[in-house]
Order: sequence, then structure tokens, then C-alpha cells
Amino acid sequence: MEPFVRLKKEPALYELQPWRGLYPGLVAGFTGRSGGISSEPYTSLNCAFHVGDIPEDVISNRETVAGTLGFALKDWTCGEQVHGADIAVVREEDRGRGSLDRSSAFQNTDGLLTNVPGVLLTSFYADCVPLYFCDPVLGAVGLAHAGWKGTVAEIALAMVRQMEETYGSRPEEIRAAIGPSIGGCCYEVDDFVMDRVRALEGSLPPVEKGAEVLYRPSGANAGKMLLNLKELNRRIMIKAGILTTHIETTSWCTSCNRDLFFSFRKENGVTGRMASLIGIKES
Repeated sequence: MEPFVRLKKEPALYELQPWRGLYPGLVAGFTGRSGGISSEPYTSLNCAFHVGDIPEDVISNRETVAGTLGFALKDWTCGEQVHGADIAVVREEDRGRGSLDRSSAFQNTDGLLTNVPGVLLTSFYADCVPLYFCDPVLGAVGLAHAGWKGTVAEIALAMVRQMEETYGSRPEEIRAAIGPSIGGCCYEVDDFVMDRVRALEGSLPPVEKGAEVLYRPSGANAGKMLLNLKELNRRIMIKAGILTTHIETTSWCTSCNRDLFFSFRKENGVTGRMASLIGIKES
């Protein structure tokens, strides 16, 4: 069953439905492309500053999304993503970093982790893979932005290890989810990428029965491969010690559903960004 279910028509917001009630006050979701005020080519719920949109429009879109989730814009906290594997631990004094501009965000950061109620962790996407983490025993939550570079750098593994180190989380108690992103149906890559995937492949756990194919030849272009980044991240999560039964994986492909999501590849690099969001509301 698809875990990301549209919560309301506008703004376009998808709830990570199986996590409803997982921990008191937990909110986890992903935005779509409609229900905001941005103009072409960012129409309309663009949530990122770095694409060239009007900053005031981005702020308005963020306010709309945050309010729908029961948070204020001052709670919105994010990193300046660089396709790396660095994780920032967000503390109370960090609340709101990056909410109104890029310069105050955590720099060179693709992963965010917190146990502070009231902080809304956010990161931005237009085909890359959003990874969600929750320790329902200790009340810690995390987000990781995984393009192919972050994936082969094993940002999912880095997040689990950071949760262990910072909060004492046990991998077998962590819940994880993989959100809307480009699918193995559309993500065509060359040998440069595949060499790095194959170098990582030998360290991954044995493939369980019924698992999706990790990569296959492209039917459109000889010598290219179609890579399933979602499945690669899932296997890295399992390597990190997360139970297979504790991982939710979306079926949404952002490239196939351009009417619902922004897609960097389908729109030739000029488009808006969705936001992944997770936080625990203050009681």
C-alpha cells in the first residue's frame, strides 16, 4: 500500500500515513507542486530559495505548508544541501535556521536530526530521494537528502550511526521511510555512476525474496542503465540495522508524475522544489 497519501487538495501535501500515531505529536510529509503562489517555471508551491524564485513567494509558500501542519515558519529548519553525507544535530537554539534565507541554514548539510519538540526539519527535492527516520522509543526524528552522490556516500547509514551516537538509538527500533523521487523506471545513468554503485553493492546485505531490481539496462540508450535509487537506499538502511518491516517505500515517481511533482530531469533543470518535512509538535 502506498505510504504517502495526499492529505488535502491544496496546498498539495502528502502525509506519511503509516506513521500517524507512531509517536505523540509526530508529523511527517512531503509537498507536491500545487497550491502556492510562485510563477512559472516554479508554479506553484516551490519551497526552495536556491532555484531563482522570488524569495517573498518562497516564504509565503513555506508559511502555507508549515501552517497546514500546525507549525509556524519560525520552526522551519533546514540545511544548504550539497549532495554530501554530513548530518547536523538540530538543537533548540537552531530552530528556524534557513527559514527566511539561505545564509542562516546549516551549511554543507544534507541530513538533519533532532529530538526537540516544535522543530520542523525540512529538505528539498526535484527527483532526489527523501529519507525519513524516527526513533519512536526516544522521540528523535531525522531527514536525509539522497541524490546518487549522497546515496553512494551512504547518508542513510550515516544518519543511523548519528542517531546511535547522539541519542543512544537502537537500529532495530528505528523506523524509516523513502519518499517520492525519481524511480527505476526513469533514472538513467552512465558508467561513472554505475562504477560507484557496483563498488558499494558488495557491502550490501543479501537480497531478500521479492525485492525490487537494483538496476537494469536502459531500453532507450545503449550502454546506459536504469538505477533504482529508492531500492539502493532501502538496502543501505537494512545494512545499517533497520528491520525490513520497519521501512516504508513510496511507489511515486516524480518523473512520471510531473503534474503532481517537480522533476529536475523532466523539466531540464529549471523547476521548483518539493519539501520533505518531519517534526514533533510541542504539547
